[in-house]
Amino acid sequence: MAIVGFIGTGNMGGALARAAAKSPLTERLLLANRSAEKARRLADELGAEVCDNRAAAREADVLFLAVKPQGLEAMVKGIRDELQSRDRVLIVSMAAGWTVEKLTALLGSHPVVRIMPNIPVAVGGGVTMLCASDEVTAEEKALVKELLAASGMVSELSEPLMEAASGVTGCGPAFAAMFVDALADGAVACGLPRREAIAYAAQMMKGTAELLLAGGEHPDALRDRVCSPGGSTIQGVRKLEEGAFRAAVMNAVIAAWEKEF
Repeated sequence: MAIVGFIGTGNMGGALARAAAKSPLTERLLLANRSAEKARRLADELGAEVCDNRAAAREADVLFLAVKPQGLEAMVKGIRDELQSRDRVLIVSMAAGWTVEKLTALLGSHPVVRIMPNIPVAVGGGVTMLCASDEVTAEEKALVKELLAASGMVSELSEPLMEAASGVTGCGPAFAAMFVDALADGAVACGLPRREAIAYAAQMMKGTAELLLAGGEHPDALRDRVCSPGGSTIQGVRKLEEGAFRAAVMNAVIAAWEKEF
């Protein structure tokens, strides 16, 4: 059991706080935010406690920093004396661009976990990548994974691979939304009402993803199972190949990855 604190209860921080609230390992949940009213609304929903940044730093065993990257350093300066007065606080940061090395230099001797969650954590279907400083124990990593389990998949990676994975997990929801919209447009052109077209396309994406995750099947194998010889699906695949669909998607991921450097 652990006292879990969040500094920042915006969209991402709030989503992960909801996940932590569901964990049997959360003894108390502390919420701090620049807008006390926002923290209070979330606390009322989750049965959590509202506090300020310093109290969260003083009491939490696991402290999530869910503030914007440009505000992280100033926020840490405001709680540094509280952190320095404690022997060990497991600090979890989701600030983009802040590497484990930079976080360790900023936060001092405390063990640091860096995470990169994506938007679907809000509905329990997200992906969160995780890497950690050498001081973080296996038990502490397991604790963070359990606290976030209700948000979706939590996967540990070496830090050099975090940005490559983010091109799929972080940027991918935008690409997937574009694909759903394009599928719906095609269906509307064939006479289907737009509301149904979007719902059917989105559900198809969800179901296909669940099928791939459940069976461990390679995407090519699933595609081949759907493509009957001489059927309609293979003709659609042919048109996608004519439009360089696969190359366009690959280039989108690579471009997102290159932007990180």
